[in-house]
Amino acid sequence: MPEKLPVNMVSKDLLEGNFPATAGESVDRATPSGSAGGPTPPIGRRLMTHALLIGASLIALVPFLWLLDTSFKTESTATQYPPSLIPDPFRWQNYVNLFSERQYHMLLWARNSLTIAVLVVLGTTISSAFVAYGFAKIRFRGRGILFALMLSTMMIPFPVTMVSMFIIFKWLGDHTGVAWLGTFRPLWVPYWFGSAFSIFLLRQFFITIPDELSEAARIDGCSELGIFFRIILPLARPALSVVALFAFLAVWNDFLGPLVYLQHSHQFTLALGLEAFQSQLGGSQWNLLMAASVLVVLPVVILFFIAQRTFIEGIATTGIKG
Repeated sequence: MPEKLPVNMVSKDLLEGNFPATAGESVDRATPSGSAGGPTPPIGRRLMTHALLIGASLIALVPFLWLLDTSFKTESTATQYPPSLIPDPFRWQNYVNLFSERQYHMLLWARNSLTIAVLVVLGTTISSAFVAYGFAKIRFRGRGILFALMLSTMMIPFPVTMVSMFIIFKWLGDHTGVAWLGTFRPLWVPYWFGSAFSIFLLRQFFITIPDELSEAARIDGCSELGIFFRIILPLARPALSVVALFAFLAVWNDFLGPLVYLQHSHQFTLALGLEAFQSQLGGSQWNLLMAASVLVVLPVVILFFIAQRTFIEGIATTGIKG
């Protein structure tokens, strides 16, 4: 008869994963079968992959490096042919002139852009989260049809609705006594009613949150708003950061909206203010224009690197059904 092993020894083997091999079966404990990733690719292939990625990155950086290079040139060397790769002389004064010359109001334009961006980010994130929670966690009749109808609005670009929205804001100003045209309101108020892309992105993330968490909170007497604020939103921070970043980029780079609704130079945003650097009669100061463009791009680059980990996490986990 086979010798019986003590119970404590069998339990110890099971806990440590030392399962006995059956007849005709060999167990390779050094490299478990089914391990993710499979065999490691050869070092030559990895070096080639990294070299291709670095080369593609350098190609993508060429426009930004050219922008940065031109921003330190004089007005004459910025347009000379053939162009020089290294500024000679190296002119830091271009950035000083942006804030010292009276026709350029960089600080005022930056304040206007930042004011609109903060309002748009708050409005888009809050309103889109509410709507996305309804589509993801609350069951009601016609939910799929309404969601498809909401997604269809993403196919309509702003130039198509530009005239009709302008007429609506003009009508509101004429009949409510509150001015809309010539103010910042048309640029941020519509975002407090949700964004189709942001709603879609947040809904896909909310679906991955287990319903058992919400059901346990309901059993404990938590209201629907309590579940939304105490459970869903804290778990959805990566997706919320992605929505906030996309909203910030959209409004920070927006040119057509301010061009349509703003009427005075002191209301200009940075994107609209860059047009002031281009002379209508020719002879634009390209070195100052490039320096101003660097200042416009710089906050976006800094924001991305600060929120890079959360941003990538939100993109990677959104839409994965758990």
